[in-house]
Amino acid sequence: MGNAESNAYQNHLSRFLPEEQSDIDGLFDTLSGSSGSSGAKNAKAAKKTVTLAALQAHTREPLPEAMTARLYHGMKSIDLPGKSAGLSEQIAKEQFVIFMSNLLKGNADEKINIIMRMIAKTGGPLKGKQIQEFTEDLITSVVHVLSYRKELKGWSLENTRDSSSGVKALASELLSELKLPDGTKLVGSQLLETSFDQSVIEDWVYRVPQISVFLSVVIRQGLHVLHSLPDQTNDILNLVPHCKGIKGRGVVSLFDIPAIIYINSHLPAEMQHKWQLLFSSRLHGESFSQLCAHIVNKGPCIVIIRDLDGFIFGGFASHSWEVKPQFQGDNRCFLFSVFPTLAVYTYTGYNDHYMYLNHGQQTMPNGLGMGGQHGYFGLWIDSDYGKGHSKAKPRCTTYNSPQLSAKEDFTLDAMEVWAVGDAPESAGRKGKKSILDVDPQAQALLEMAGKSRQSEGLREPMEEDEGDDDEN
Repeated sequence: MGNAESNAYQNHLSRFLPEEQSDIDGLFDTLSGSSGSSGAKNAKAAKKTVTLAALQAHTREPLPEAMTARLYHGMKSIDLPGKSAGLSEQIAKEQFVIFMSNLLKGNADEKINIIMRMIAKTGGPLKGKQIQEFTEDLITSVVHVLSYRKELKGWSLENTRDSSSGVKALASELLSELKLPDGTKLVGSQLLETSFDQSVIEDWVYRVPQISVFLSVVIRQGLHVLHSLPDQTNDILNLVPHCKGIKGRGVVSLFDIPAIIYINSHLPAEMQHKWQLLFSSRLHGESFSQLCAHIVNKGPCIVIIRDLDGFIFGGFASHSWEVKPQFQGDNRCFLFSVFPTLAVYTYTGYNDHYMYLNHGQQTMPNGLGMGGQHGYFGLWIDSDYGKGHSKAKPRCTTYNSPQLSAKEDFTLDAMEVWAVGDAPESAGRKGKKSILDVDPQAQALLEMAGKSRQSEGLREPMEEDEGDDDEN
């Protein structure tokens, strides 16, 4: 190994902690051992290498075959000093380590050459259609590998909407961020037929963090390397929130896995670790009174609705819902659509009509609303349960969202409300900390006595009962 090559390789190696290096070494040894390279007993006679067949054998179950081939072409694209990239069909140790280093630890500039070859083994410029296929493969692989490794934290492919349309919707939303050098965004067939050069795709990877996060998940969980080490960032740890309150209840959520991942990434960081089902029209009945009883004073939550035309949409409420004839919430609230398109619509600054909940009054509208104004909400569920509207033409003033439902006035088919983050203290003790938060010894004593953390009703009783939801 020449000095320049050795130095570059050592620089990449030094990005990893000693335990990470040994993890990567172990994986490479496993892969090269099964590649059947002749003369491997004599290391000097034949350096260990990894073949596509060995990679496929290792990832046959955790990853779709198309993604394994993309990983292989990414590894093969690594230039080694004095050697032409891509000429050898086998992956050298140096290529393997540099691939890991650039994709897991590198910036957009370091990742882009590999990603270009993962999209198309010939490199760029690349058609929008090729970028779309790569993005859909990537999202499909994330859902597949998290399900295979039992890392969906209580969600499953059985208790959520079919992910296939969600994969396409998320890919389409991420691709909508592709911009030509003059800032133009293309849509539809125009985007798919346009050729994009490397600088445009690098800019896209830089601005769309999901691409790097998803690649990291595919490598860590697909190859089963560095998946349990402490350098994982919160965007990986909280990629999927823990799901509470759905296990064993025969409910299939209105959300699909890609939509959960995408909506969760837009929540405040401190709320991304857990979702708990508060209300489901199929469990709790089609009643506005029941809805209010289950969601008032339960902390920040997500409302999701399906209308009779199959459109799925909703909103994030940053504060506990309170029944009162005034608007509430703050600028962290947003509206979203899940189907037929996946998108998030954040506040415009035009007004503060973030969220509204009223019931049983004669002088003010009764129902649940988000954005816009009375009679013209971005999202409205009437207290006469089953009726709603999304009157946002051309756009909702508060969130800049379009009409979310198929028809302006819609009929509700199903509805769910999910509390996000940790449950708040009850409204009656607002502003006071639970003794369990203040005094960890009190908590320990309760736990020793076999008591759950309910502290006179301040904790949501279901919280501990549903604790095993995250065992897939």
